[in-house]
Amino acid sequence: MNPRHIYIVDDDDALRQSVEVLLDVAGGFVTRAFASGESFLDEVPSMEAGCVLLDLNMPGLNGLEVLHRLRKLDNRFETILLTGQGDIGVAVEAMKSGAIDFIEKPYDNRMLLNALDNGFDRIEDREKEASAIQSARDGIDRLTPRERDVLLGLIDGKANKIIAYELDISPRTVEIYRANLMDKLRVRSVAEAVRIAFAAGLVPVFPR
Repeated sequence: MNPRHIYIVDDDDALRQSVEVLLDVAGGFVTRAFASGESFLDEVPSMEAGCVLLDLNMPGLNGLEVLHRLRKLDNRFETILLTGQGDIGVAVEAMKSGAIDFIEKPYDNRMLLNALDNGFDRIEDREKEASAIQSARDGIDRLTPRERDVLLGLIDGKANKIIAYELDISPRTVEIYRANLMDKLRVRSVAEAVRIAFAAGLVPVFPR
């Protein structure tokens, strides 16, 4: 299993240290700590994807401001807000801005670890989706222009004879292109080929 990267952003030295100890005992995590939102944001471009434990009330940029800037800068991170009692309203606002959870201080160890598990599940799902999209695009890129034309005809539900007529080729040639494109996409059915085409963005998906 790849190490899970966690970034602790809090101006409280004691809290940063306590979280690092907790995560060290839990195992499987790589942690980096920052005493300010500014120092954290400066390092974001060079960081691995991971979860951010972000204090709400800090000097300089507060947690909400850091969250807003992070969302504009990079979407590979999941953020969990650390709040004091009475900050619930702001924490809810932060969740509307993209934070996945908020935890009140003093934090419960199990609650914090559960929130992190949820964050990493989201990251892994996103990475799998991105990998599937890239794989679909690679498959479509292997097709010749004519094979793409045939695929688009199949997506439209057209019979081989109709595709042949529209492309001014023989039905037998359409069958050859169809077999070739399915081989290149590594699929056994038209339905699978259609799913790959949509995943690759060959056909735009319009909201209903």
